[in-house]
Amino acid sequence: MVFTKRLRERVRSGEITCSVRIWMRPHVKVGGRYPMEEGEIEIDSIEPIGFPDITPALARESGFLGVLDLLKVAKHGRGENIYLIKFHYVPPPTGRKRRR
Repeated sequence: MVFTKRLRERVRSGEITCSVRIWMRPHVKVGGRYPMEEGEIEIDSIEPIGFPDITPALARESGFLGVLDLLKVAKHGRGENIYLIKFHYVPPPTGRKRRR
C-alpha cells in the first residue's frame, strides 16, 4: 500500500492505523505485508463499506482533514468499491547488517 507523503510519518508512528481505498477489487489481503520505506504495513482487516460510512471522524482517523480531503486521495483508477483497511506498521528488524 502506498501512502501520500504527508501521512507516512504518522503511519510509522502508529498514529494512523486505517485507510479508506476506492478500488475495483482489493489490492491487499489480510495478513499480507507490504513495503513502506524502512518497514512494512501488515494488513489486519479489510471491510467493504459505503459512502455513508465515510464520516468526518473516519477521515480524521485516516489522517485527513475531512471527507473531501480523503476522497481526493482514496480513489484509484476506475475504482467503484470502497474498503476500510486496518493495518499496523512493522518497523525493520534491528541489528541486521546490510549486505554489500
